[in-house]
Amino acid sequence: MIRIDLTLAEQPFSLMVSGQKIVQVFHGQQAITFDNPRENYYQFTHDNKVIGIDTGAAEEQSISLFVDEQFATQLALPAPTNGSPKKGFLGLAALGFKLFKSAKVIKVVLAGASVAGYAWLFSIEFALMLIGCLVVHEYGHVRAMKYFGIKTKGIYLIPFVGGLAVSDDKITTRWQDVVISLMGPAFGLITSVLGVVLYYATEMEIFAGVAVLSALLNLFNLLPILPLDGGHVLKSISFSMRSWIGLSVCLLGVLFGLWLSYTFGLMLLVFFLFVGALEIVFEWRGRHYSHLMPLDKYGQGFSAVMYAIVVAGHVAVMMHFADSENPILSLPMTILSS
Repeated sequence: MIRIDLTLAEQPFSLMVSGQKIVQVFHGQQAITFDNPRENYYQFTHDNKVIGIDTGAAEEQSISLFVDEQFATQLALPAPTNGSPKKGFLGLAALGFKLFKSAKVIKVVLAGASVAGYAWLFSIEFALMLIGCLVVHEYGHVRAMKYFGIKTKGIYLIPFVGGLAVSDDKITTRWQDVVISLMGPAFGLITSVLGVVLYYATEMEIFAGVAVLSALLNLFNLLPILPLDGGHVLKSISFSMRSWIGLSVCLLGVLFGLWLSYTFGLMLLVFFLFVGALEIVFEWRGRHYSHLMPLDKYGQGFSAVMYAIVVAGHVAVMMHFADSENPILSLPMTILSS
């Protein structure tokens, strides 16, 4: 796939071209719709003008640009690069996992195993609350994917690990990665606030428990560690800068996670860190082949502010119950203040 940057009427546009096919068109960092009225010809509207692109000569490293059906200019395509990032065993493992997750019955089996496992460890009430919080969180990811037109396969619950929102398509911009990653914790924040409201409306502590549990789970997920949601936000911001800055910042996140694991004895987090470290390595190796459009400086700052707001919201819910006489409700804030 080749990316072509051009300027039309002093506005930046980008084309993602694969062979003689235009895959996507971006205006700035926003994907725009386009038509394909005939073979190897694509068009979209800008400033009341019809911009046409003829890719018939793409194999000769050239495409033609038209304005209102009138020839405007010829654009030279960059020479294709030889080779691609090696996938090896991990690529085969990912393919096997994709085949595994394609069976719909797996969703039911995993969901049942999750409920049974948490009920065995704690209680059926806690299991149902936990599953509810996980489903809402993953639904936030799914809604964000659908907003960007990304096909989804739904939500998978993984016993003793959490949940996973699975998609059929790949993201095309760092901005999509930020929004999709933050929508899970954002929907979780809605659950927490709703739990607080219902608690004061009914005086039933189970709603307060839902609020606190949702806040704790989502705050953990916002840690700046890959492959958690916070790590994806960090990666999208940092890899939109210079490549070595992205690598350095993400490695600092791994070191922070190792310190956190050692301090609190979170052995499961070590597994996450191992997976996240592999993701960082592959991101670094494939940086020259990446099709992801980076965030500009405004996008980087806005993403950081959104991240901070969602984090602050979950912390506020936990602080609200910090002085509760119920040890379960005050436990999350006790953990944070330790």
